[in-house]
Amino acid sequence: MSYKDGILGYREDILKSRAVIKKNNYALIPHEGLVNNKLPGFLEIDSSILSSPRIGANFVDYILTLRPKGRNKSGFGGGGIETFAYVIEGKVDFSDGKKTVTLKKGGYIYVPSTQVMIFENNNGDANSEVFLYKKRYQSIADHETYTITGNVNDLEKIDYEGMTDVKLQNLLPVDDLAFDMNFHILSFEPGASHGYIETHFQEHGAYLLTEKGAYNLDNEWLMVEKGDYIFMSAYVQQAAYAVGRGEPLSYLYSKVSNRDPEI
Repeated sequence: MSYKDGILGYREDILKSRAVIKKNNYALIPHEGLVNNKLPGFLEIDSSILSSPRIGANFVDYILTLRPKGRNKSGFGGGGIETFAYVIEGKVDFSDGKKTVTLKKGGYIYVPSTQVMIFENNNGDANSEVFLYKKRYQSIADHETYTITGNVNDLEKIDYEGMTDVKLQNLLPVDDLAFDMNFHILSFEPGASHGYIETHFQEHGAYLLTEKGAYNLDNEWLMVEKGDYIFMSAYVQQAAYAVGRGEPLSYLYSKVSNRDPEI
């Protein structure tokens, strides 16, 4: 079995981990200890599954390392499953079966549940790293989603809750009822934080893109850093402080939206 961090052999100190797993509540998962899974259709790709229904999530998140010939041409998603991908490093070709786009670092794509996502590394002899997401789409009458591509460098940075040192970017349409979920990037300048500890219906999967911080999960403060993954179940208290130097604490996160809870 191979591991995400690529470190082999014995350690010089006592085995330890920053991972905290509380199923159906929250999880903090660093790269250390993540295994590379072999998944059908994922060729020359190291795939680590970050969250799934087994941890309490209503979605599945992955972190992928696409080697020089890494690809999934058989298709990912479709048949009622909507998909999203974000390029962390490198360059990757994506297709919804109709149109192909090349996305670099900061690029993203959403593909509707009626189509499949196809992707292939286009970074020469170098690897690419991709954050990948899937969820069963909750449809409503007279509304249909559509493929969206973009790059976060082209998105507006909005003051978050009136704070000029905390910025929000919306990757998908906020007010389009066709979309039952969204992805955002939240960025905190050093010393900035949420204005309060949040407690809400939406669950999150969050991948830290830059720097370090302290994150409150169920009223426990945990240190987090670039490359960490956080799962937050519904109604789990959560908030962040940025404690790094030189750049903001930024993370990509998903949330459900535009739907009344089913009973």
